[in-house]
Amino acid sequence: MSEQAKFNRDDVIEKAKNLYWEKGYHATSMRNLQEVMDMRPGSLYAAFGNKDNLFKEALNRYAEQGAVNLTNGIAQEKTVLAGLKRFVRSVTICSKGTAPSGMCMVVKTIAELTQNDSPELLAYATSILERVETSFVRAFEQAIDNCEISSDKDPNELARYFQIQLIGLRTYAQVSNDTEAVDRYIDGIFEQFL
Repeated sequence: MSEQAKFNRDDVIEKAKNLYWEKGYHATSMRNLQEVMDMRPGSLYAAFGNKDNLFKEALNRYAEQGAVNLTNGIAQEKTVLAGLKRFVRSVTICSKGTAPSGMCMVVKTIAELTQNDSPELLAYATSILERVETSFVRAFEQAIDNCEISSDKDPNELARYFQIQLIGLRTYAQVSNDTEAVDRYIDGIFEQFL
């Protein structure tokens, strides 16, 4: 009979996600993870294999939570564009004081890793960012279908533009206390879609 794990996997992945998001991949040591997750080294390795596997699970958790946030933002509004605006506000203004970092964890990871030291993790994080862009493409396709945006607009280009603006805005919001300016910049992004 196999022994049951004496930890809640979801809970420890959430703790690891927050630590990685705050400190980054390289600055997070196995000792840091053991302390935050309250796990012994043997249990940690038995559950996740190694630091890289745990990091991938943490990135997946972050991406899943972002996807839910996007879906919920759109569902709570009458239009797709209003839902996208709600989403942007939630990740720039509303979560500023509660998130481990104001920057997107995936973007922070891509900025930190290089082809030389972590090509597999870099490719993994890049694939998540590509999936996020694909979800934005679908949202813009829906907005075009709903006649919120002109049908001559390319949803792929809109999604790429949106993602670039969102990355920059999140970074700016992290270092600025001027929420009114951030709000104006959010409005400015959406003016480009009309």
